[in-house]
Amino acid sequence: MAQAKSPARAWIGTIVFLFLAPGVVAGLIPWIISGWRWYDWGGAAGVLVPAAWIAIVIGAAVLLHAFALFALHRGTPAPVAPTETLVVTGAYRFVRNPMYLAVLTIILGQALLFGSWRLALYAVIVLAAVVAFVKGYEEPTLSRTYGEQYLDYRRNVPGWWPRLSPWRTGQT
Repeated sequence: MAQAKSPARAWIGTIVFLFLAPGVVAGLIPWIISGWRWYDWGGAAGVLVPAAWIAIVIGAAVLLHAFALFALHRGTPAPVAPTETLVVTGAYRFVRNPMYLAVLTIILGQALLFGSWRLALYAVIVLAAVVAFVKGYEEPTLSRTYGEQYLDYRRNVPGWWPRLSPWRTGQT
């Protein structure tokens, strides 16, 4: 298990990883693909542009919330500096992968805002990469690290489609 980290180190590491991972995946690469050029939706803009912004803002809020939970648990989302305990609070009580879903929501919001099929295709590629990472690395690692605690969590909290009510440890 990782050594205990100071709260300051956990926050710094979490913020750095926020810029390096989701910042690149949901910010830099979409900008390279789309140039962040607004699409003229004409008469549909009154519905589609607010929907796009709602997706982007909700995705960003969930992402920041999920990242903060890692720092509060004295670690980072980065595999090289994990938390000392399994994070099963906040958004993680509803879905096991809120960060990945948040990043995908941000990308899809941008695809809608910029009218970019290339960004929509990029979101599909990101989803495939994330699912492969979760299945091939993250779930086996969490199973080895946290054992029955993670398996209980995994049995009760869906990976990709949020629960309607929050799960509490020990609840089945």
